[in-house]
Amino acid sequence: ATNRPDVLDPALLRPGRFDRQIVVGNPDLGGREKILRVHTRNVPVAQGVDLKTIARGTPGFSGADLANLVNEAALLAARRGKRVVTNKEFEDAKDKVMMGAERRSMVMSESEKQLTAWHEAGHAVVALIVPESDPVHKATIIPRGRALGMVMQLPESDRYSMNFTQMTSRLAVMMGGRVAEELHFGKDKVTSGASSDISAATRLARMMVTRWGYSDELGYVSYGDNGDDVFLGMQVGRTQNVAEATAQKIDAEVKRLVDLGYNEAKRILTEHAEPHRLLAEGLLEYETLSGDEIAKVMRGEKLDRPEDTPSTPTPPTPALPVTDEDESPAPGTGWGGAQPQGA
Repeated sequence: ATNRPDVLDPALLRPGRFDRQIVVGNPDLGGREKILRVHTRNVPVAQGVDLKTIARGTPGFSGADLANLVNEAALLAARRGKRVVTNKEFEDAKDKVMMGAERRSMVMSESEKQLTAWHEAGHAVVALIVPESDPVHKATIIPRGRALGMVMQLPESDRYSMNFTQMTSRLAVMMGGRVAEELHFGKDKVTSGASSDISAATRLARMMVTRWGYSDELGYVSYGDNGDDVFLGMQVGRTQNVAEATAQKIDAEVKRLVDLGYNEAKRILTEHAEPHRLLAEGLLEYETLSGDEIAKVMRGEKLDRPEDTPSTPTPPTPALPVTDEDESPAPGTGWGGAQPQGA
């Protein structure tokens, strides 16, 4: 099996040898649900857990990703002293797999928290306004992985291609964080936090110009990149795929598309300054907001959520019989009805 069929020797692939190629892609919605059923066979799952809902919220996950999701959810339930894995554990495990583990021990200054909140609020507001954008699933200013904060968007269904409107909307969303910093803190206080956003926007704009034919200036031609190629035998060769004048046109078109996204984000955040402020203050207060909570905060509504867990972690407690109906094991799942052992 290989992830690079393009570098295989053609002699290997001729009839009589490896003459049949089977492409194994990521599973669709139905496949993800069936894979989750396999991996939860020996895990005590609460009655309120709907695997189809979990499958719908994990587009693009491979079988290994789904196995990891179930394993992380089971570990979280064990750490919390629960007999069964509930929706809360699956949601927290999904966040960990998709966004990275929380780094609550990381100490951020008040100014950094303010900047992160306005930055992420900028992404979220633009994502909610632009046309044909994926729904906002969650926004957080808790550091995860290498990021200080994050806005996660999830498509409503599996997607296999993008149209031009979706691409330009994505460019505007990527620029939303940088624009938010400039509008609220001033250009001289802008940080390097938008580095990954700028890189991603540049890559998308370059693909639009050189691969997908979205430039009237360059037409419907596929352009390669000039650079050094290293093949399997470690030979290094210089490839010249485009002329110098064409390369300059490509750079100009990439900049034009990114600037379009920047200007659109600036227009949206200028016109929706008040919802932007409310969302930034909401992130500072609650740290993590779901998609529904983001909509409520932007309307100025107060969230009715239970008190957050205390900052000092409580020691794990032994698993006790659970009286909550939603946290009872679903029929046919778990450890065959075995009773938990006392600590």
